[in-house]
Amino acid sequence: MRIEIAAVGRLKKGPESVMVADYLDRFAKVGRGLGLPPVKINEVEDRRGGGMAAETELLDRVIPQSAVLVMMDERGDQPTSPELAQKIAQWRDGAQDVCFVIGGADGLAPELRARADWQISLGRMVWPHMLVRVMLAEQLYRGATILAGSPYHRA
Repeated sequence: MRIEIAAVGRLKKGPESVMVADYLDRFAKVGRGLGLPPVKINEVEDRRGGGMAAETELLDRVIPQSAVLVMMDERGDQPTSPELAQKIAQWRDGAQDVCFVIGGADGLAPELRARADWQISLGRMVWPHMLVRVMLAEQLYRGATILAGSPYHRA
């Protein structure tokens, strides 16, 4: 099993980068005992300003062919943290690779969203795509702690 995040834009040094690294490091430590691999991040950047079409082409290059595609999209389902944890366990137990896809400032192209196995939202509000990385990394860590029975998640 592989877990990857394919994201538009390069995360520069700063608080978001520190937080993503911290949560993914925590995930790797907790996940190791659960049979979960470290999360790999693949960043793409459209330097020519081609919009969603160009971003889709770049994302296609880094999305693993056989992976379950989870698109981060404001119109998607709003799972609870325990529901995401159960999905992570299902993918692990089914030995399925999973790729979370985060679009750029304009979101994901409709043709890319149509390929999603699951679209999830972090709420009805729109979030900056760089903050989505932080929130996703935290939820992956939270999911691992739920599976491990840790008291981190208080619900």
